[in-house]
Amino acid sequence: MKDAFKLFLYSSLIVLTAQYAIGQKQSKHMQDHKTDIVSVHPIEDAKNHYSTLQALSSSDRKQYAWMDTIAYPPELYKNNTLLFALVKPHYLTSSQVGYLVNAVQFPANSSEQTRAELDYLLELQNNRTEKQIERVLELAKIGYWPDANHVPTHRSYARNLENLFFELKEVIGDECTAEKYPNTSKLLQGVMNDMRLIEFAVKYHLLRARPYQLEPKLAPLKKISSPSFASGHTLWAYIQAYTLGELIPNKRKAFVDLAYEIGESREIMGVHYPSDEEVARQLAHRMLLLMWHTDTFQLDFQKAKQEWD
Repeated sequence: MKDAFKLFLYSSLIVLTAQYAIGQKQSKHMQDHKTDIVSVHPIEDAKNHYSTLQALSSSDRKQYAWMDTIAYPPELYKNNTLLFALVKPHYLTSSQVGYLVNAVQFPANSSEQTRAELDYLLELQNNRTEKQIERVLELAKIGYWPDANHVPTHRSYARNLENLFFELKEVIGDECTAEKYPNTSKLLQGVMNDMRLIEFAVKYHLLRARPYQLEPKLAPLKKISSPSFASGHTLWAYIQAYTLGELIPNKRKAFVDLAYEIGESREIMGVHYPSDEEVARQLAHRMLLLMWHTDTFQLDFQKAKQEWD
């Protein structure tokens, strides 16, 4: 499992340079997606506790085998999130979706890494401040949901578009709106359609238990009605950060730093393991690499870029 996890972490750079095979057996699918566009920024190395924790063994430990029988309980599945796993991809192809879903795995529940991650979450819980709690609960409310933008009369239509531009507003200012930047809005809506598809396809494929379902001492600020892996908040934060970083390169670091904060907020809340965040970050970059080489994405991207040039 550890080898598979490391393989995934390095795969974005492999595709970007197009000089190495993915693992021992590179699929024809990936050979067909070598990059010839140099403007996609490479992904940054894992840092801070993400780097430290992923260095630990993710393999199962026989003495704690009972933990590996624990999965996210089916009675807690939420029907609307299950349906997002079945939507038609916008920029990605169905084969790319299948590839991405099967390219990731989480550390075994019984592993040294998971135990260390749970201990890290307990430490965060014991030290979180009122200011942190206020911020992470505010971030928890942010999210774009594709179904709310099918008709303008949807009760969440306006708020949904505001959330779509959350990162732009945070980094650049309140003047960033879907009305002022319609082509950017169209691009981000397509990206977020595929993000939600990947998020829930992965979640319900692997059914990772939430941290508080393994560690009874964890008291999350909110309980979540979907499996843990990978983090949806982190996935949308980074897929937007990476996309916006290509549209507005001089702001890329600010977008990525904000995505880091959003990901870390899920750990402070006690609802995600650090590995949920780190794999979501890697998954977001891989999604962008694959979308980048489609005609539909490039057409929408170039129109959006004209709004920022």
